[in-house]
Amino acid sequence: MVPAVRSTRRCSRTGCTNPAVATLTFAYADSTAVVGPLATSSEPHSYDLCERHALGLTAPRGWDVVRHDGDLVEPEPSVDDLTALAEAVREAGRALRPIEPVPTTPAPHRAHLRILPTPPDN
Repeated sequence: MVPAVRSTRRCSRTGCTNPAVATLTFAYADSTAVVGPLATSSEPHSYDLCERHALGLTAPRGWDVVRHDGDLVEPEPSVDDLTALAEAVREAGRALRPIEPVPTTPAPHRAHLRILPTPPDN
């Protein structure tokens, strides 16, 4: 049996630590906010929302809100989640290994400046 992995995606609303269950995207050309099931990956131009914020979302005047009809539930862990977790642990382990110093040889001293005697006063 594979142990459950808790989703690390949280609601995008400031101060909210609830797990994300929905994704909010905007169709600017249509003045529409779309709230649907949580996307499989976090996108830069979308927002992850918890159930409370997804259901309570309002749009500016003149905009429409389109909502998913089904239940908004936290997704079950998938093989992709476990693979991502394994990769993160592997990367963290690499960072903890001591890095062997690269032997450096001192640069040869090059006397490119010379001291010239002060010419005698005539």
